[in-house]
Amino acid sequence: MRFRRPWGGRPPECVETMKTNREIRILPDANSIAETAAAEFLDAAQKDVRDKGTFSVALAGGSTPKVLYGLLATNPLLQAKVPWKKIQFFFGDERCVPPDNADSNFRMASEAMFSKAPIDAKQVHRIHGENPNFREAAEDYEKDLRAAFQLKTGELPRFDLVLLGMGPEGHTASLFPGTKALHEERRLVSENWVGKLYTERITLTPPVLNNAARVMFLAHGAEKAPALKAVLEGPYEPDQLPAQIVHPENGSVLWLIDPTAASMLVQQAKGAV
Repeated sequence: MRFRRPWGGRPPECVETMKTNREIRILPDANSIAETAAAEFLDAAQKDVRDKGTFSVALAGGSTPKVLYGLLATNPLLQAKVPWKKIQFFFGDERCVPPDNADSNFRMASEAMFSKAPIDAKQVHRIHGENPNFREAAEDYEKDLRAAFQLKTGELPRFDLVLLGMGPEGHTASLFPGTKALHEERRLVSENWVGKLYTERITLTPPVLNNAARVMFLAHGAEKAPALKAVLEGPYEPDQLPAQIVHPENGSVLWLIDPTAASMLVQQAKGAV
């Protein structure tokens, strides 16, 4: 067990490594998760820009990522240190709505971060969820990925960082239990019908998520506790628990969670927090 302090927030309660490439940190609350995520984002961006001149990130939707984006863009200590001009921003998934719709992940990221930071529009690669031809919207985003990462046939993009959340039923990005995109092995991006929501989504596919250099999950709240225990400590059943499908062999996975989400974990019961 190790202790770390984020850039300016409270220290995490604990850091526990469960696998060589999977780390779990239990932090006091959602704000602490966002603060620690901001510190991790900054460290990764600075390192990669220093090492190779650029940094690519796939953004997530949700309330905690929104706080994270706001911190990066408006906190003076962070905003001045983020290498904004060297970052390429992508999205892990998108709802099939116009970019100005309240449910749009792009709109959320724009309001929280893009509009408040020195970011050029050319640095932002959005999914055109307003396209009524969902297959075409997915194919267009895949073309954008191939061009941005200069991919050859058969190659996968390697994101420097992928941000993900987890729903109370264990979904991540727009990979929901029992949906077809969970089994996609050839495409980089897929349209994905989600019956429980009676809607289509556009999402990065498992091969892309598993080719990332870093994955960071942000999860909080008691409603996530059963799924989180199943994802982290249960049998491997990604059709039921899609978040389990994210396990890059050549990358790291960091879970930032709060005590309520962690309340059912064995580590919690054993007094890891």
